[in-house]
Formats: sequence, structure tokens, C-alpha cells
Amino acid sequence: MTKKVFFVLMLACTVGAARAQQTHYTKYVNTFIGTAPLNDPKILGYKLPEGWRSWAGLVFPGSSLPNAMVQLSPMTAYGSGAGYQYEDSVILGFTHTNKGHWNLCNIPILPVSNPGDKFGSRFSHKRESSAPGFYQVYLDDYKVNASLTSTLRAGFHRYEYKNNTNRQILFDLGKANSRVTTWNIKLAGDNAVQGFQGGENVYFYATINTKIKKLALTEEGKRSGFAMLDLADGSTGPVELKIGLSFVSVKNAKENLEAEIGSKSFETIRNEATQKWEKLLSAIQVKGGTAKQTQMFYSCLYRSFLWPALRSDVNGEFTDAKKKVVNTGITYYTEPSLWDTYRNKDVLLGLVTPQVTLNVIKSMKDVGDKTGFLPTFFHGDHGASSIAGAYLRGIDNFDIKATYQLLLRNANIEGGARPYISEYIKKGYISDPDIPNPNVETKAKAGVSKTLEYSYDDYSVAQIAKKLGDTANYRILMARSKNYKNMFDPTTRFMRGRLESGDWIKPFDPQYPYYEYMYREANAWQVSFFAPHDMKGLIELYGGPKGFESKLDSLFTLPWNPNHIARNVETMIGQYCQGNQPDHEAPFAYIFIDKPAKSQKIIDYILNNLYGIGKEGLELSGMDDAGEMSSWYVFSSLGLYPFSATDPSYIVTVPLFDEVKWRTSSGKTLTITKPGKGRTLTTIKVNGKTSKGHFVPHDLFKTGGQITIFTR
Repeated sequence: MTKKVFFVLMLACTVGAARAQQTHYTKYVNTFIGTAPLNDPKILGYKLPEGWRSWAGLVFPGSSLPNAMVQLSPMTAYGSGAGYQYEDSVILGFTHTNKGHWNLCNIPILPVSNPGDKFGSRFSHKRESSAPGFYQVYLDDYKVNASLTSTLRAGFHRYEYKNNTNRQILFDLGKANSRVTTWNIKLAGDNAVQGFQGGENVYFYATINTKIKKLALTEEGKRSGFAMLDLADGSTGPVELKIGLSFVSVKNAKENLEAEIGSKSFETIRNEATQKWEKLLSAIQVKGGTAKQTQMFYSCLYRSFLWPALRSDVNGEFTDAKKKVVNTGITYYTEPSLWDTYRNKDVLLGLVTPQVTLNVIKSMKDVGDKTGFLPTFFHGDHGASSIAGAYLRGIDNFDIKATYQLLLRNANIEGGARPYISEYIKKGYISDPDIPNPNVETKAKAGVSKTLEYSYDDYSVAQIAKKLGDTANYRILMARSKNYKNMFDPTTRFMRGRLESGDWIKPFDPQYPYYEYMYREANAWQVSFFAPHDMKGLIELYGGPKGFESKLDSLFTLPWNPNHIARNVETMIGQYCQGNQPDHEAPFAYIFIDKPAKSQKIIDYILNNLYGIGKEGLELSGMDDAGEMSSWYVFSSLGLYPFSATDPSYIVTVPLFDEVKWRTSSGKTLTITKPGKGRTLTTIKVNGKTSKGHFVPHDLFKTGGQITIFTR
């Protein structure tokens, strides 16, 4: 063998090995998990009414980088949770923003050929594929193979038309999941277009590697309107469309495109996307689980890093809360989906990508500086927990004193993040009106849920007060953190709604779910175990460990009434609801009365039976809710869960995996091992020393170390 041949063979082996390593973790991710509907009434707790699709999963399978501005994904149904429904057979377009909350899905684009009067193409899952940072599908009606990849702020489409004549590209700008207020598009040269879609107010600039023969507009600016690009004949290779987005201007959209894609090839952008995901996913390496558990773990880890989304451009500009274009030097993000994600996902974000968390906090403070209040999301004031939790874990390179003052405003001033805060401060609880025959849809204050959540939010702000030495506010807020007790009715042993007079609301059915009356998307069972900051005090309300245990037993065993139908209150274990957030701490509650085996049994059931459901394993037990459902799985499967997300500690359970190597953001390694095969926890050792209790400190993520979990 000559030296030259030997060198070529060695080079080929090296390249092959590098490519194999490049997809070591992304290969486990299935982006379609969560796109299929959950229909089984035995799991849901009720039979779906005619025409309903369960609110389970609601995720998108398309291309995105971690926490990116662009999520480039197929659209099968406008008005649906994330635009794509696995059971659908027609693709209507490829949209460029997503979240999974019936919003966004901006700038729909679709390659077509002789489309006729109706747009959309049939497709088959057999000719569809995806991976982190990539999506591909064959459009049967137009005979086009479409491939998508993306950067932080730009999308890259590659269309392989079977016929090289009559090639067109639809910009269906009247449509999005968010309400479109207006739109426009115009030529920007022989092979470029630029425009705007109102509602979410997204600007775009797109180039095409083929000359544009004609741009035709139909009902410009109207929701019924669209634009069609006719491409010139002659070229035979794939049509490549590169598009930059901006929430500031067309100029910035163009600049984003040129900076992030420029003249790079499709394969280069796709490989860069793969490597970004490989770096993130490889931070946590697991061994010893089943093939399904490994796939589910990395798929959930992937889903945990898609939101919040980037909103500042490469030049640093963004549109602030006052609708003004500014450049403050921060990387600007949307607010997190706090009601959902403060519980676990925001903690995971800080552990793996602390710089993103830091910029999210700075972005929230920017909103607070402009509006007077830190932003919240949906319900509660859980920016308090997310910011306090990050700060106490060492993410502190921001103006904590000014941020703390905004948190105090949230906690005390009416008209901001906490509705009915004056009543809460005066009475120690929030009442609900006396409404005859309330139903699921009844609108009111959700006073029980608000009181419980504000109590936890008060505790969270108190922890910052303590660290900053603000003793007066610490004492006030810690006293208020006990307000959850004011909702506890000792005669029924439930957290129960109260009238303005202080009387308990009658009649009272603890199994009946409400969206906004007394409870928020829950019934009495599902909120009555929520006091993550004061489990000792909660247990005392139930008369001590025995009374608490019996009530908790009933939570998981009392059959669900199939006539109680409320979307989001679904996937039941007794009265416990895994399909929604309000009681996601409850499976761990037995640990506080030293009955970890009972908690483990429930946690294992959830991990093994309520993720990856159905024949194809593509169903989830509830809405992913911007990564909360996924993050619950990530933490629980690793055996570490942030039971109180504000506090820098983690409750220990038995992991699914025999070994976990977590490369921390400090560059250290935290190793979690489970030598035995049993599922009943007996002993926890930290760096070889037996640990008292069931919690381990966050310091292990700073110093590295070894957690050994012994079982029988």
C-alpha cells in the first residue's frame, strides 16, 4: 500500500468517524413525538366529544435552533395548537415562527406547480423525515421534494421540482395562527422579495437562486389574500429560498439573512444546526435505559430548549414593550411561559444555558422598566420564582436591586402582574363571587389558585429580600407566604373557594374542574397539595403525616368522573392530572412524609406510560406548554427534580438510567449512578457520604461530584 493510498483511507476513516460523532445524540431525537392526538378515554379520563382534538402535545416537528427566532415547520391546519397535526394529510405551507399555543405560525410559504384554485398538497409520512435543525417532505400534488433548515434568525428552503417549468412559490401572507391585520410584499430585484405581516408584526427579506418572472398579488393586505411568485424557466437544479426575519424592519431582516446564511450551502447550514444541537444535547449523557427511554429523554431535552424565543437582531436592535425600536446591548427574548415553565423548564434552561437565562431576565427587566411591572404569563406572578431561582443558583450578572424593586411592585401594586392584589394583601386571600350553577367555562377570579400561587410568589421574592438584607420586606413576604392556609377548609380537607364575606362557597364539588372559577384549569383535588415552599405547614393542615398520606392516596385512586370534561384537565391517575401543570409537584409529595416508595411508583408509572403513548409512540399526555411537560420528564428520569424551583436544591428519586454524566455550565461533571436494578430508594450518597434527607444542593452543579442512588 502506497503512502498516498494509506493517507486517503485514513482520511476517509477520520471523516466517517467525525460524521458519526456529529449525530451521536441528535439521532435519538424524534421531533414528531407530541404531534399525534391522544384519543384513548382510559388515559384522558373521558371520551372526547364529537369534533374535539385533545390538547395533548401541540408541538411542531420542523427546524429550529435552541431558543431561536425562526422555527420553520409544516402547516397542516390553521387555528391548531402548533400548526401541524400528525393525522392530517395535506400541507398548506411552511411557516417561520412557532410555540404551540395557537399563535404565531407567521409567513407561510409553499412551493407549488399548477396549483389551481386551492392551495395545499397531500403528503405521506413515508416520504417525510426530520431531525433537530432539519425537516423534509415530498409534496405529492406538486411533485416537489421540500427540505428545510434554519439558523437563529433565518430559514433555508430547498425545493426539488420534478418539472422544471411552471414552478411557483406561494406566499400565503393573509394567514397565520395569530390574527393577521395586514400584509405586503414587493420585489427587491430579479431574485428577491421583501415584505411584512401584521399582527405579530414580522418583517422578511427572501432571496431565490432563480430569477423571478412575475409577482402577482391577490387582495393585498387582506386575510383572504396571498402572493404568488412565478419562477423563470431554464434552471434545472433545486430552487433555494433563503429568508431572514426581523421584528424591527426589512433592513434588519436582510442583514440577519446575510450575516447568518449569506452564501453558505444548504448542507453547511444543516450541519451547523446539527452541531449546535449536538453540543447542547451532549451536556447530559445517559446510559443503561431502554431504547425508548433514551429516545424519550433526548426528545424531551430537545423540546425543553425551543422557548423562549430570540427577538433581537444581529445588530442588537429589538422592538420593546413600548413598540419602540431600541438597542440596549442585551440579547432580547420573549418572556417565558411562566405559569407553565417556572416549575422546572426555567431551572433546566439556567442549568444548561445560563447565558440565555441571564438575557431572558434582562429582557424581562427591560419590559418592567418600560411598563412599571415585570411581565407575567397567563396566571400567577412566577417571574418571581424564575428570577429568584436563577439568582440563588448563581446567575447574578444583572441589576438585581432594580429587578427586585420591580418584583416588589408586582407584589404590592394593583394594576400590574397580580390581579386582586389589594384584596389579597387586605384579607390574606382572594374571594370569588357567589355564582349559581357555575360550569367549566364560568368566568371569575380563580381565587383559590391565585392565593396559593401568590403565596409561593411571595416566598420567592422573600428569598431575594433575604439575600439582599432587606429584613423588613423579608418578614412581610414570608408572613404572606403562609396565606395559602387561608384557603384550606378543615371540614372538607380541601383548598376551597371563599366568598367576599369569608364564607365557604356552596355547593362544593371537589371533583368538578373549572377554568377560572375558584381554580385555574383544575379542580380542588389538583390544587390542594400545592405549597412547595412549606410542605411541613401543608402536612400539618391535614393533621400530620397519616392524614396527609390518606388524602394523597385518595388523590391517586379516587376514580375520575368521565362526565367532568374540561380541555387541559386530562390524562388522569385518579384525580391527579398529568396532562396539565397545577399538580405536577404532587407525585413527589409522599417523600415529605418519608414514603418515597409511594412517590416512586407513581413517578415510574408516569414516565413509562404517559410519554410516547400509542401504537407509534407519538402521543403525549398533555400540552408540552413551551417545554414544561418535556422538562418534567427530563428531571424525573434523571432522578433530580426542582420541587421548589425557587430553592437551589433538588429532590432525589430513582433515575431511569444506570449512569448519568452531566457536564455542568461551570465545566465540571456531575455523575449520577444507580448500581442496583430495584426501584425502591434506600440510600443516597453524595461524594461517598450518606446524605440525610432526600435533597441535594445546587452546589454540586458548581463543583461537580458524584450522587449514588442505592435501591432494593
